[in-house]
Amino acid sequence: MMTERLDRTLHDLAELLVIHAASVCTVESCTGGWVSAAMTALPGSSRWFDRGWVVYSNRAKQEMLGVDAQLIDQYGAVSSQVIAALLQGALQRCQVDYALAVSGIAGPSGGSQEKPVGTVWMGVQQRHQPANIVLGHFSGNRQEIRLQAVETVVELLLQSLRTELSV
Repeated sequence: MMTERLDRTLHDLAELLVIHAASVCTVESCTGGWVSAAMTALPGSSRWFDRGWVVYSNRAKQEMLGVDAQLIDQYGAVSSQVIAALLQGALQRCQVDYALAVSGIAGPSGGSQEKPVGTVWMGVQQRHQPANIVLGHFSGNRQEIRLQAVETVVELLLQSLRTELSV
């Protein structure tokens, strides 16, 4: 499902990426590939979209992107620390300018007092720059939480691009 907000953000993002000959990859957990699907729904996205990983399980995060099991044990898969490791793993494994990562609890179960349903960590990192990692607290049903996470992380990437490219 594509909302008007997401559609507009994606078109602005694609325009900037093309103008600056920049590329992006995605790492997704709770969104299950939805960010990648939204990006590649745009004609011409092959000019700037390189690849995406869906690392839903902890094992996938470890095997595919090199996230340390102890990091997951200590902080949980839904944490800023794991998002930082996912971003680093992605940038080490592909030659893109930007990596984007998202991990959260979409529900309806799986939440806790510390990390309730709707807790989503998201991050964007430009190669050789510090990561921009944010915490979102979304509400609604599973689909609504996932959509809010997709919209927010794509907007985070667009904001990062505008800031880093001084647009």
